[in-house]
Amino acid sequence: MVAAKAGGAAAGVSIPEEEIDISAIRAGGPGGQNVNKVSNAVHLRFDVRASSLPEAVKQRLLALGDARVTRTGVVVIKAQRHRSLELNRAEAIARLEALVAAAARVPKPRRPTRPSRGAKQRRLEAKTRRSQIKAARAKVSL
Repeated sequence: MVAAKAGGAAAGVSIPEEEIDISAIRAGGPGGQNVNKVSNAVHLRFDVRASSLPEAVKQRLLALGDARVTRTGVVVIKAQRHRSLELNRAEAIARLEALVAAAARVPKPRRPTRPSRGAKQRRLEAKTRRSQIKAARAKVSL
């Protein structure tokens, strides 16, 4: 079981390892002949809709707008930074945990505010000053 630690009420959301599909793929980039022979990169797939995550976390995860979440609700993470499969696997799982932890955090509700009377007055005074500066640049007609 992979635990995604998050702050707030949804702390300790966990992802069962059976729900994570990890496959080894060949990494691109530099590395000589080794890169053509060995599958060191990791492709992690996690189906959000079919997971055992709480419904609220699923909805926030799907609404994140992250490029790693597909239209069908599958999180796809590719890790190929390290030369070993185990390190890339650990990094992919850590990235998934961070993504789920971000979705598990309940956003603070926004309370609409209005500018104060002083702020409105300062804004209008600044606009007046700027207008006078621009008016002073105009050609003087005789």
